[in-house]
Amino acid sequence: MTSLKVMNLANNSLSGSLPVDICHNLPDLEELFLESNLLTGEILSSIFECKKLWLITLTDNKLTGGLPANVGNLTGLLYLHLANNNLTGELPAELGNLNLVEINVFDNDLIGPIPFTMFNISTLLMLGLSNNQFSGHLPSTMGLSLPNLELLHLANNIFSGVIPSSITNSSKLTIVDMTNNSFIGTIPDFGNLRLIQRLLIGGNNLTGESSKFFSSLINCPYLEIFEVSANQLNGVLPTSIGNLSTSLRIFSAFECNISGFIPAEIGNLRSLEDLYLYSNQLTGFIPTTIGKLKRLQRVHLQHNKLDGYIPAELCQLSNLGNLYLSDNMLSGSIPPCLGQFKYLRELYLDSNKLESTVPLNLWNLHDLLKLNLSSNGLSGPLPSDIENLKVINDIDLSWNQFSGDIPSSIGNIQSLVLLSFAHNNFQGLIPESLGNIISLESLDLPYNNFSGLIPKSLEELKYLKHFDVSHNRLEGEIPMGGRFANFTAQSFMQNYALCSETRKQFPTCRKTLKRSRSKNVVSLMKYIFPPIISVILAVTITLLVVRRQNSNKDAPQNEISLQLEWRRISYRELEEATNAFSESNIIGSGSFGSVYGGTLSDGLNVAVKVFNLQSEEARETKSFVTESQVLSTIRHRNLVRIIGCCSNTEFRGLILEYMPNGSLEKWLYSHNYFLDMLKRLNIAIDVALALEYLHHGHTIVHCDLKPSNVLLDEDMVAHVCDFGIAKLFGEGESMYQTKTLATIGYMSPEYGAEGIVSTSGDVYSYGVMLLEMYTRKKPIDDMFVEEMSLKSWVSHSLDVNRITEVVDTNLLGREDENFSKKEKCVSSILALAIECLVDSPAERINMREAVARLQKIKAMFLAR
Repeated sequence: MTSLKVMNLANNSLSGSLPVDICHNLPDLEELFLESNLLTGEILSSIFECKKLWLITLTDNKLTGGLPANVGNLTGLLYLHLANNNLTGELPAELGNLNLVEINVFDNDLIGPIPFTMFNISTLLMLGLSNNQFSGHLPSTMGLSLPNLELLHLANNIFSGVIPSSITNSSKLTIVDMTNNSFIGTIPDFGNLRLIQRLLIGGNNLTGESSKFFSSLINCPYLEIFEVSANQLNGVLPTSIGNLSTSLRIFSAFECNISGFIPAEIGNLRSLEDLYLYSNQLTGFIPTTIGKLKRLQRVHLQHNKLDGYIPAELCQLSNLGNLYLSDNMLSGSIPPCLGQFKYLRELYLDSNKLESTVPLNLWNLHDLLKLNLSSNGLSGPLPSDIENLKVINDIDLSWNQFSGDIPSSIGNIQSLVLLSFAHNNFQGLIPESLGNIISLESLDLPYNNFSGLIPKSLEELKYLKHFDVSHNRLEGEIPMGGRFANFTAQSFMQNYALCSETRKQFPTCRKTLKRSRSKNVVSLMKYIFPPIISVILAVTITLLVVRRQNSNKDAPQNEISLQLEWRRISYRELEEATNAFSESNIIGSGSFGSVYGGTLSDGLNVAVKVFNLQSEEARETKSFVTESQVLSTIRHRNLVRIIGCCSNTEFRGLILEYMPNGSLEKWLYSHNYFLDMLKRLNIAIDVALALEYLHHGHTIVHCDLKPSNVLLDEDMVAHVCDFGIAKLFGEGESMYQTKTLATIGYMSPEYGAEGIVSTSGDVYSYGVMLLEMYTRKKPIDDMFVEEMSLKSWVSHSLDVNRITEVVDTNLLGREDENFSKKEKCVSSILALAIECLVDSPAERINMREAVARLQKIKAMFLAR
């Protein structure tokens, strides 16, 4: 067919290679359409011998090899479409000889730099190079030499260097897509591109002032999609964001280091459908004006520092499909109206401070796929209506205070893949109906109060990969069928009376049966004994009260009570208890004085903290007794208990609970002692819990947290001492304290510079102590000179992923059996410590967040 000009065989199932003699037989061919077939083999050089060809489209085939150089002979070629093949090699420089209008080589395996000659094709309207492995820099003049360019696609390559500012001279550009490359330098002023509709520059290493950059875009009235995520911007979201294009549908600026508030003016973007601002440093409230964005479908604000309530105005977003608010500091309850979203698919509210019960209508979201409410303070039972979540895949309610039984109706959710109720107060039996959820892959139920047997029905879950029922009250035989042979003993540890005939870590079930019979006897006796014991106790207490009243008439007024409440102890008794404050009884010392070990007359072992009275502040203290009595009422498992005091004009002493295992400092630096990974992590959590109690329960600032002020009892449980010392010496609630309270190396910047005391200062000290615990380096170590500090040393190791160079060598060695797990655990802890050491007090995390993070780290470390 020698006169044929147009051959269109697109969208078929043609296979084989391109014909060798196509141009020989069709000399007048002008247009060749072969896209969307199954063609294989290389693009032959003979195809470019059709001198009249001005359009070639071979898109969506399986062609291989490179693009022949003789393509440059087709001087009339305007459109070259080769996308979605398996082409390799570099683009030939001869392409620059053509007057192309469009070139599209998307989705191949092409490599190398782009020939600079291609950036001189002034006729070019579309340059499509995305999804290859192109590299190299863009020419600085590209915008000047491509004045007619409308579509620029460079995404998903490995381009480097700066984005040339001349790109803004291509004033006809409507789409710029440079995502996921390695561009560096400042972002050009794209505000000059007044016709731009899609601006995609995320996933590079670009820098710039966010407020200035965002404000420049108000000159782009047609902007519909904006993507700048995963770059290193700084600054805030300006109020001018409300003046962006009214056509804007997608705003994506996650992982950009943006700080400050979300401006209320964001409510002006009435066409917005997707909002991605996660993993920034945003603070303040979620603006109520977000309720004006009626078209909004996806809201991603997770991993910020937002606080306040979840605004009820969110409930005006009738089209909402995804709501991600995880890892913020949101408080209050879950708005009941969230249960009215008929299009909601994914709801993530985890790692906040939410309280109260879950609204009942939330369990009526029939099309919900993922629900995560973990790590909050939510409570109450689960309703049987949970079965209404017909298509849900993931449910995570862990680390809350949910209680009651798990309703058996949960077995009707056939689509469940992940179910976690860990760390709650659930009780009763594990429902047999869970065995009906055939798709289940992960079932996490540890740290609850479940009792009874592990249901045999769970052996039917053939896709189950993770299973944990540890730390409950379960009994009976551990199932052996199905996937249970794959689960380690850790999945079942710390239960009431589990047994197994195959697992050596558990007693055999025959022994357990005998114990169970004994238990039945005990259970019967517990109903008989209590009434009898109650009567005996009542009579005994009455006799003791009468006897004490009679004896107290003749007892001296200064007699010391043997009760465990706070008491005032005489100097003479302390003298006897400590061998006249002998040096051999000294168990510690500090800036305030010395600590002596001793035994009171009633046999109680105590530590006596004797204060140095050389300073005028101490001599003139009048409230020592009163304040010590007040401090004795502050009790927590991880605080050293104040038993009493002794005070006169020449002596001030606190009587404290004795800690037989000494200080954390001793365990870190003495050669005869060693703390393994889990013990250090437990101590870190203990101290965090103590500070959380002081900060959020009593608003008390410690002022001098350090390893020597962390003591260990006989069970290696950590107790914080010296809390409230400032109050003992008359400082009261003042925010400005004498700097002698804190220790160099542990004090926060604002404390050292201005003497400002706050709970954030304690967080800073805690961060230093965490680093010290895992590096075994004091903050005043000789190696830290000039610009180098403990913080910068560890921070750099995290940045370059070489934490083994800073971690205590006794703790982490590459020969360790669980090296990768330990390394990940330590890395997470060190990263948390660095967050505690942020220079600005307002930007530091608080101890509630620290506790939650550490408990998660521990859970992951213990998981198999």
